[in-house]
Amino acid sequence: MYRFHDSRVRTNYYMQLQDLTSVLSGFAELKFEYGFGAGVNLVDEKVTGSRFWEKLDLETQVAGLKSDVYLRAIGTMRYSHIPEMQEYLRNIEESHLTKFATQLFALFEDIRLEEIIKKERPGTVAIFQTRRKYFQHFFTRQVSANVTRSRGLDELFCLIYLLIQSNHPDPDFGWATERAEENLEILKPMLYSIYEAETTRDITEICEKIVFRLSGLYEEDSINEYFIFPVSEIKRYEKNTLFDELTRTDELANDDVEDVNKEESEYFDETFSTWHRESENEDRKQNFLQFELEQGAKSSMLGGGVRETEDADQALASIQGAAGESKQNDYSKMEALDEQSAQDEKQGNESVYGEENTDAVKIVKEAEVPSPEDQELYREYVASIEMYQRRLANTIRKTIEHKQTNPRKDLLIGRLSNKLLSVVLEDNPRIFYKKNEESNEFDAVFTLLVDCSASMLGKMEETKKGIILFHEVLKELKIPHSIIGFWEDANEVRPGYLPNYFHIIHSHTDSLYANNGAKILQLEAEEDNRDGFSIRVAVEALEARREKNKFLLVFSDGEPAASGYDQNGIVDTHVAVSEARKKGMDVIGMFLAEGVIEEKDEFTMQNIYGKERIMVPTVAELPEHFSTLLKKLLLKTI
Repeated sequence: MYRFHDSRVRTNYYMQLQDLTSVLSGFAELKFEYGFGAGVNLVDEKVTGSRFWEKLDLETQVAGLKSDVYLRAIGTMRYSHIPEMQEYLRNIEESHLTKFATQLFALFEDIRLEEIIKKERPGTVAIFQTRRKYFQHFFTRQVSANVTRSRGLDELFCLIYLLIQSNHPDPDFGWATERAEENLEILKPMLYSIYEAETTRDITEICEKIVFRLSGLYEEDSINEYFIFPVSEIKRYEKNTLFDELTRTDELANDDVEDVNKEESEYFDETFSTWHRESENEDRKQNFLQFELEQGAKSSMLGGGVRETEDADQALASIQGAAGESKQNDYSKMEALDEQSAQDEKQGNESVYGEENTDAVKIVKEAEVPSPEDQELYREYVASIEMYQRRLANTIRKTIEHKQTNPRKDLLIGRLSNKLLSVVLEDNPRIFYKKNEESNEFDAVFTLLVDCSASMLGKMEETKKGIILFHEVLKELKIPHSIIGFWEDANEVRPGYLPNYFHIIHSHTDSLYANNGAKILQLEAEEDNRDGFSIRVAVEALEARREKNKFLLVFSDGEPAASGYDQNGIVDTHVAVSEARKKGMDVIGMFLAEGVIEEKDEFTMQNIYGKERIMVPTVAELPEHFSTLLKKLLLKTI
């Protein structure tokens, strides 16, 4: 079973960082993720922000993560020279101070990029000041820690940072070791030269000089890893910058030449023209054809020359569509259309269920006919929650009776009455009435999603009592509802295939049948939970219903966890909930704890469901909390 890194993910802020990454990089497909350090990985199409900032106060955390994004999405993407970085890594391979050399380059290059970004975007100055202020405090403490642990090179690295980022020209490091201060004094001329560095090459030359000088002074590499190399998979890149790498056009996949007999070939002296403002025809709109070829044989056809446009040119148009059934000839068996159809289906799946769930597959499991033993046990469970059921049903009935007997005359709005004397006698006359009309008191539909992940193993039996209360009350009030258990089978997961099971206990069409409730007892703890995907599937079914009020309740015991879901699980689930609410549905999350509601669980549920959440300390209290929620939702529909 998959579980997250034990960290808090603020969904709204995470999405802001995602937007920053896409906009500043100019590449919409580039995603933001939390990682060990700040880096760029174009192979996986992501920019990472360091988890180093997560445990700090909110102001510092925001400044730290935003500055990470600025440095990578603007600085590294556009102003770091990839060939120089590749050469630097090759040069330090034989050194025994590889880790130190890598961190030194990352630090110096970030300082250079920071100055470029602040000049380009003055609004980032305050953020980088907060970043520098915290790092000064952090590395001051690290000097003492490294002195205590006798980590000489780590101590020197901290002193290097404090020296070049100091607010004073010649800071005093009295708490450092004598050896570190002496070596720092030797390096000062090289360190101060970074303020004159204008290119990545300047930075690599400074770093190489320092590493070469220290190679004879230190036998062991640094232990701590404060910074990571800013670019991952750097050996794969060919262009000067990462931005150029994103926009590069590859050569043809093959280098063969078409063998053509020019004497026997038919030749037409006509070419397609390209647009240029000098040759633009203002009287008529012009169409041009553009090709981007990456594969094919080179031919001997020559380009060059232009032709004048003709009236017939305007008959040409570009038509774009999707594979579908034709009224004429049947092309469904053609290979090209099959491939296009499959591609369209995959893209459609991505857009409907979220990009994190592109490979997720919905598998429906129908409930079986309850056994006599299940029927007997179900009756026992019904008896145990009868008090809550009776109390809730009576409250709803009294509310309906009050509404039915409530006067329909002397109102402030409605139809004008023929008794108008109150207009003269009263300051606020009530001269309107309403006709009594028959109405569907409960124009509502419910769906209950039950998390069947392995972590529900010790809670499922008590959870069933809450589900039974839900079913019995809605059945008595004749409100259609569905009950669905969901999980992802981790044992069947493979690349491109994420099986997600939906155990249909009750559907909207059969939920009001008599003696059908015992199916609830078939719910069991299974494997993982992909909440975002499951919510979207449930919303899809609710959208097809005609009821005015649509409610989606989600029973869960914590954050989503599934194959490849990682930290994006919380964000994906939050987006799924937001999408459902935009469609007019009420989505409520119910958290089932094991005695104590921890702060991180409260934080997770708040990030996913916002204010619409119920925190249940123990599963035994579920019927009580659930009856209160049902009462609130049912009264809302009357």
